[in-house]
Amino acid sequence: MRLQVLCEDRLGLTRELLDILTSQNLDLRGIEIDPVGIIYLNCPELDFESFSALMAQIRRIEGVSDVRRIQFMPSERKNTELTAVLDNLSEALLSVGLNGQIDMANQKAKQLFHSSEQSILGSSISHLLPKFSYQAWLEDSATRTKQTVVIGGIDYQMEIIPVHLMQNSDTSVHASTVFQLRQSRQDHGQTELVSDSDPLGFEHFVGISNRHKALITQAKKLSMLEQPLLIEGNTGTGKEMLARACHARSHRAAHPFIVLSCASMPDDVAETELFGHAESASNQGKPHKGIFENADGGTVFLDEIGEMSAHLQSKLLRFLQDGTFRRVGEDKEVSVNVRVIASTKHTLEQLIESGTFRQDLYFRLNVLNLKIPPLRDRSSDIAPLLDMLLVKHCAQLGIDKPSCSASLMDALISYSWPGNIRELDNAVLRALTELEGTELSTQHFHLPTLDGLSKGEAKLDLDGSLDHIMKRHESQVLEKLYQAFPSSRKLAKRLNVSHTSIANKLRDYEIGKK
Repeated sequence: MRLQVLCEDRLGLTRELLDILTSQNLDLRGIEIDPVGIIYLNCPELDFESFSALMAQIRRIEGVSDVRRIQFMPSERKNTELTAVLDNLSEALLSVGLNGQIDMANQKAKQLFHSSEQSILGSSISHLLPKFSYQAWLEDSATRTKQTVVIGGIDYQMEIIPVHLMQNSDTSVHASTVFQLRQSRQDHGQTELVSDSDPLGFEHFVGISNRHKALITQAKKLSMLEQPLLIEGNTGTGKEMLARACHARSHRAAHPFIVLSCASMPDDVAETELFGHAESASNQGKPHKGIFENADGGTVFLDEIGEMSAHLQSKLLRFLQDGTFRRVGEDKEVSVNVRVIASTKHTLEQLIESGTFRQDLYFRLNVLNLKIPPLRDRSSDIAPLLDMLLVKHCAQLGIDKPSCSASLMDALISYSWPGNIRELDNAVLRALTELEGTELSTQHFHLPTLDGLSKGEAKLDLDGSLDHIMKRHESQVLEKLYQAFPSSRKLAKRLNVSHTSIANKLRDYEIGKK
């Protein structure tokens, strides 16, 4: 029970009040004193008779004008109000002690780090923000600081605010620290997740599959090297994003990263863009610098190199040989220090066979190589990608992050995603614009069903006997479905057949053997 004692400010009154509680063998759980003449007590519950007797004793104390029962202690009410305010803020807030342990986390912080109150309170801030050294910040300055961090592939502006308590009129002590995390503002429709100068590029990549982890590990190794790098991958897999991350991790990060789309400009314009041109009246008598000159010390990313014309291929080959080139209309050699990263959605070996791509250029470009697996080959990454994209687009649309129906994830995993992460990104945004309630379902995504697998995705080979054709088609279907349901039990459940039957077929067709 909680009591409010109205009284005058008299020396010894509080002592007499505590003596009464002691005489009744009451355990005092809390006491608060208001300077205006109110004492608040928190005690165990009493039966009606004992309670009436206690109230009478307190009223007989000299200086007590009244005593009444209340619902909350002042501190309880303030804490409840404060918690309600914090939990309704759009920013994530953490209160961290000087030992680095988290003392308070509002609702947004728990959602951001996918933690419950039991798991986040008492944990170390270094577990949630491994790239930030709290101890180094305390030892260095412990002043109000702002910086960018990446959590779950999304940029957040983090403000670190020291909290000081006054010890006396002229000194204060650092008592705790508040971390405020606010999602970085992005323009509507923006799909690029890495800025040109972002030093944390690889942290924007989200995935838990072994293929994804192997790709990022290899990319981090190759990013430190100087040789040309060829990135291969289907459309929408994030080839430019990976190139930017490699640049940001290299010693060239402080220098420019410049992109040229090899398919977007005619030869004469592209050559001028790459190599520049001689002095002209329109350029005030000065030579026009091309991409290679402007990127000196940095990186040039040649997007879709497989669509570069034969003329430009020969020019690029010469540059890759010795790092020199001539501006259009000049004979003077220009030398620059640039790393070239190229990307392609084509198989360059096939382009070489067809005569549209130079073999010698291929050997120059393909010194180092990264192959980005399509999304259909790493279905376990769809769940974390979905979560990241929901956070991004909900912030853009100014809505709360919705929940997902039980059947939605199965549908997303079953779909082959020919447009890869870009298609998933667009599908999530479109689904959110159609959402009226608080739960996303398959109807919001409008995805083709797996029953339409034969419509252009799998070409049926009609050679051989009927038995051979049926087995060949069955093998294609099982191999396709195995990517989404990578175990014999999951696949058997999906196809509504016995586990033994599916296990035998997977063994016969050598699916999933490796």
